[in-house]
Amino acid sequence: MTETALRYAIGGDHAGFGMKSEVTALLSKLGIAYFDCGTHSAASCDFPDFAEAVAREIHAGRADRGILVCGSGVGVSVAANKFPKIRASLCHDTYSARQGVEHDDMNVLCIGARVIGPEVAFEIVRAFTAARYAPQPRHAARLAKIDDIERRVMEGKLGW
Repeated sequence: MTETALRYAIGGDHAGFGMKSEVTALLSKLGIAYFDCGTHSAASCDFPDFAEAVAREIHAGRADRGILVCGSGVGVSVAANKFPKIRASLCHDTYSARQGVEHDDMNVLCIGARVIGPEVAFEIVRAFTAARYAPQPRHAARLAKIDDIERRVMEGKLGW
């Protein structure tokens, strides 16, 4: 059985533009399909716009996962997690990038261009793109709890 190649959406603001460009070059080199959601220059812009663009690609089924880059990685992570079914996390090491997928079904990797250099970013992206969700019962149960919280919030039934 061959595994279907995953498709990626990538985006970032002006602070992440340079690193996003380097990461897209890496994805191309690795033969990984991606859609560039912008920005396409270093002109000042707002990171929530790109978090939304990546989330839209995932929700529309045109991408399976996303990669977001801003200055710290924090802003895009916060913004991306506002969208249903997006499980975004800031990762500045390969263990978190791999484990976030394998245990928590993380589908959006967030990185900070002003925090890590390109070589570290490349290793993190490689770990993220190679990882697959492989739930053990405890991981699946925790993810089900997260999905239940999201469902209750969306229905206005959180109860607090």
